[in-house]
Amino acid sequence: MKIALLAGTQSGCGKTTIMLALLQYLKAQNHSITSFKAGPDFLDPLWHQLITERTSYNLDTRMVGLEHSQQQINKQHTQVELALIEGVMGLFDGRSGVGLDGSSADLAKGLQSPVILVVNAKGMSGSIVPLVSGFCDYAEKMGVTISGVIANRVGSAHHASLLKSFLSDYEMPPLLAWMEKDVPALAERHLGLITPDEADIPDFSSFFHVDEQALFTAFSEWVEYKKPIEKSVKRLAGKKIAIAKDQACCFIYPANIDWLNEQGAEIQYFSVLAGDKIPQAADAVWLPGGYPELYAEALSNSKSWDSLNQFVQAGHPVLAECGGSMLLGEQLIDHDGAAWPMAGILSYSSKMQKKLASLGYREDVTGVRGHEFHYSARESKQDYQSCFKCSRGDQGIRYKNLRASYIHWYFASAPEVMASWLS
Repeated sequence: MKIALLAGTQSGCGKTTIMLALLQYLKAQNHSITSFKAGPDFLDPLWHQLITERTSYNLDTRMVGLEHSQQQINKQHTQVELALIEGVMGLFDGRSGVGLDGSSADLAKGLQSPVILVVNAKGMSGSIVPLVSGFCDYAEKMGVTISGVIANRVGSAHHASLLKSFLSDYEMPPLLAWMEKDVPALAERHLGLITPDEADIPDFSSFFHVDEQALFTAFSEWVEYKKPIEKSVKRLAGKKIAIAKDQACCFIYPANIDWLNEQGAEIQYFSVLAGDKIPQAADAVWLPGGYPELYAEALSNSKSWDSLNQFVQAGHPVLAECGGSMLLGEQLIDHDGAAWPMAGILSYSSKMQKKLASLGYREDVTGVRGHEFHYSARESKQDYQSCFKCSRGDQGIRYKNLRASYIHWYFASAPEVMASWLS
């Protein structure tokens, strides 16, 4: 298997559009492909797998960790011809500093993967040289190779030929492909792209122009990670975990489901939108994040709340993340200011706001890692015991055996702790 990381010069340069166009192109050429997403994003991987028909896993050096990232690639390296990783933000943007942990550059360095750099070339010709040169110089200092460039928002074939010539004349990485400026846009909302079940993916083929020979040269052979994987301890053997899964609760890392299965748990899904009761045999409940604010009216009439309240009051384990925690309060106040009753298990309201409330990686003192990204704020009527001790971000609410916060957790980051939360 050959691998490459698709990185951008900055957020908004068109990296996701180029990623999807490239996956479409490779599939149309009958290449067997798989994809990954750098960073904690839930939405981009859903669009990846719509094309590849393979699960797109998250990788990074902060939340997932380098070792788990390498293992995720190892699991697929004999099954496909090409693997493409979509980066996060700009190449050197991470948790802090320049090219440090959490950045695409740090991931590329750890994976020994070449980088294909996406450049927004609108209004640019010769300036592409010093821009790419600067990225190449800093990447080289880190031990990272930029093996090619893809230009986005290109005005014409002539414009593309100028960009290609300039890169060649100044011995920069070659232009591998270019995207026309009038390419169809992917619809977005406050948390990023809309979900694939809300719109068809555009056909980018007539807008995307590829030099396939140059493209393949930009990939490198994946070197399998040789460290033996420890045999998984069945920490949740015999446990039945009920997971809310529907359009309101859709932010679920596939790796978390894999981890639950590896730990011996039996997974049962239910829908709060459909008003399902908590499965009778459930030992624990997980309420993932998602878009409850888009379905507030339907959720206000959900028949799930009585059984969820009984489950909580009985002292059974419940883990509620971000949107899942919004379900537990007395009401959800949407973007229009309308207040919708929720489960009423905890005395707070969740109020949507136009500005971003919080964003960033999080880590509890127990070692469990995750991330926080939301536009709502919790307005509480009483003081609850905190359930987490993070250096930054939401400290959460502990009530009986319920843990609720705005943080999305990556379960494999601390297996023993996560198992204790669900036991």
